[in-house]
Order: sequence, then structure tokens, then C-alpha cells
Amino acid sequence: MNSPATRAESPVAEHPKQAAAQPEPGPPPRAKAVEGQPTQAQGAQLALTMWQVTPSVPPPRAQGTHDLYVYLLITALVLGCWGFTRLGLYDGKSDTAYWLGVAGGVGMLLLLTYPMRKHLAFMRRAGPAGHWFFGHMTLGVLGPVLILLHSGFQIGSLNAGVAFYSMVIVALSGVVGRFLYLRVHRSLNGEKETLASLRGELALDDNAARRLRFAPDVIERCRRFERYALEQPTRGSLEVVRTMLVLPWVRWSASLACRKELRRRLVAVAHTEGWSRRQMKDRLRQTRQLTDTYLVGAQRVALFAAWDRLFSWWHVAHVPFVYILAISAVVHVVAVHAY
Repeated sequence: MNSPATRAESPVAEHPKQAAAQPEPGPPPRAKAVEGQPTQAQGAQLALTMWQVTPSVPPPRAQGTHDLYVYLLITALVLGCWGFTRLGLYDGKSDTAYWLGVAGGVGMLLLLTYPMRKHLAFMRRAGPAGHWFFGHMTLGVLGPVLILLHSGFQIGSLNAGVAFYSMVIVALSGVVGRFLYLRVHRSLNGEKETLASLRGELALDDNAARRLRFAPDVIERCRRFERYALEQPTRGSLEVVRTMLVLPWVRWSASLACRKELRRRLVAVAHTEGWSRRQMKDRLRQTRQLTDTYLVGAQRVALFAAWDRLFSWWHVAHVPFVYILAISAVVHVVAVHAY
């Protein structure tokens, strides 16, 4: 028979009257002890004590919806520019087109102030990095939009074509860079989400795993997934592909196996303790949340390394196109004023 202290530790409290009316379960049957495994009675006690603490680190909030809105806005701006140029309100030789080109060129030129701030000491004190990055992203959209309005989606010369397509490549590369940047950084404040901080969150989740000690098979499966996710370095392209594409499926498979084992264990505990159907559902949901939090934490650490590697590769590919754009833009401006 459970002691009063043990009954007080049960977290999912029923209505006081219902709790008083519920008959007290009899003593659990003796279970044969297996070395390294808790008995059924021990599992019941362990299960009863773990409900007092909720998972320490909630699953990360999805950013997909926010990103989708940004990309839809950019697409709408490009389509709007194309439709506006079809109205025939001005041509490529008019003053309107000229000043649109000047404004767009100035905007593209100001984009360079963000990387300059990172390399020039006197500029690092000029405001928070997040404000500079937000301005960099804003100019990275408005500058190309003004250039599209300036060109009317038409190319009149070779140097104009080189400048135009260099701008398109840099702009598209910037969109990809933003996608990667926001997955390596917490927000626009420029503070890098280091691998050490994510490992700290995973260490907090380790407390959740200890609260699942009534189901040692579940803990072992979680540990096995953690080793699979983190012990292989993410350096080459194959490792990045494995982390980005294969690892989510492995985590999903591990989660299903853990859920199945948790249900089997808790059914035995519920039979021993005389839990109601509602208590069984609540406690099964909480244990599943614990395992999912732990597995997602390990996956986040591995994904950080993959996103960071992709971001470094993107940076190497992005910079040469910026130089090509700057040189071709200068040649285009000189050619326009010379001829």
C-alpha cells in the first residue's frame, strides 16, 4: 500500500472529492527483480515522482511561417516591379529611369557599410550590430528593386548585362544567406548561437532523461541517438547532408520507439497503481514530451553545426560576386556618362 507521502507526490491531482472516494489500491504483486532493471513496484515509484518537474527546455519555435512571409513579400515586390514597368510610364533613357538607377546604386553601395563595420574598429561603436544587419537586409531588397525599375527588365549593353546579372546573383545569394544566418543566430542582434550554448541546453534536458529512469530502454535509445547525432564531426558535404536529411528521420524513428516503450511501461505501472484512464493519458503525454525534448535537443546541436558549415561555404561563394557587382557597376556608370 502506498504511503501518504508517496500519494502526496502524485502530480496529476484529481478533484478532492473524487480522490477521497477512489478506493486505495492494494499492495502490488511481487515482481522478479532483474539485474540493472527496476522492478514493477520500483517503476511505479519512479513514475510517480517524475511528474513534479516539467521539461526544462521547450522545443524550438518554428520559424518557417515567418520566413515564408518574407519570401512572399520579396516575390510580390519583384512581380509588382515587372507589372509597373509594363505600364510604359517612362523609358530607359528618361530622367526617371536615371534617378531610379542612382538611388538603387547608392542603396547597393551602402550595403558595403555592414561588412565594413565588422572590419573597421571605429565603426564597431556606431550602434548595435542588429540595427546594421536590419539596414543591410532592407537595402538588400530595396536596392535591387530600384535597379529593376531602372532597367525595366531590359539589358541594353554588355556591361549593363554583367552588372544586372551580378546584382541578381548577389540578391539571391543574400536571400540564401539570410536563411542560413537566422538559423545560426538567435535574432537580428548578431549574437551567434554557439555550439557551447546549445550543448548547455541539452545538458539541462539531461535532467529530463534522469526522470525517465523507470524506463531504462528509453534512456538508452535517447543516449544512442545523441551519440549518433553528435559524435560524428560535420565537416564535409556528406556529413552535412546526413545531418540535414537523414538525422530528422532517425530522430523520428527513435521517438516512435520511445513512445511505444513508454506506453508499455506505463500500462504496467497504471495497472499496479490503479490509475484512471485520464491519469494514464496525462502521464503518457508528459513522458512523451520529456523524450521528445531530449531528442530534439540533440538534433538542434547537430543541426547548428550543419547550418554553421553551410553559412561558412555561402560566405566564401558570396564575396566574389559582390566584387564582380561593384566593378561592373562602376564600369556601367562610367560608360553611361561617357557615351
